[in-house]
Amino acid sequence: MTAEARTPGAPGARAGSAGLAVARLLHALLALAAAGGVALEVSRALTEGPGDAGTTSERLVRLFSYFTIQSNLLVLVASALHAARPARTGRVMAVLHLDALLCIAVTGVVYHTVLADAGVDLTPSGDLANFLLHTVTPVGTWVVWLLVGPRPRFGGATVAWSVLYPLAWIAYTFVRGAATGWYPYPFLDAGALGLATAARNTALVAVAFLVLALLVRLLERVLPATPRAP
Repeated sequence: MTAEARTPGAPGARAGSAGLAVARLLHALLALAAAGGVALEVSRALTEGPGDAGTTSERLVRLFSYFTIQSNLLVLVASALHAARPARTGRVMAVLHLDALLCIAVTGVVYHTVLADAGVDLTPSGDLANFLLHTVTPVGTWVVWLLVGPRPRFGGATVAWSVLYPLAWIAYTFVRGAATGWYPYPFLDAGALGLATAARNTALVAVAFLVLALLVRLLERVLPATPRAP
């Protein structure tokens, strides 16, 4: 790097500062979208009563057991941290960001290919939450990453660590489902489908997760690096 590039008033420095400002704005908007969707669902759970859950506390536990909610929370945390410091580095941050990218992609793809035609009647606030959680945040997360990164950051070790979260969610879902009889998604319902079928469906989602991880690594090789804070 030349002395001119390091000078705050140099063209390269100004361009880098502008890129970081755009990154902050886009990550902040993404965090707001994820927060809005989750907040709407929490509000519905608190105002509409327990419903089939029996108690409000059980409804809230079920709400936060959904992969959709958890993946949106990952996006919220990762985007908020990037909005504060777009070039934030470190293994933990890289794993968090990759999990957010991969999990929210799985959320969007599974919803629009498997769950969208389930025929559930929603209130206007439910429709808005549904749109934010399953469309705006999944699409927005990938668009923001493609535009402003941060890149590069996803090595093989990061991919390996990122698998732990979905594995933990799968284990939690089946253990809690066996204990309570409630599963967050019909294609995972071991009680209704049988454990073998539910496990096969889970394996298909896991394969999609790994394929997406490989896609991210390939894209990082061809996409330009994003600006880093001086």
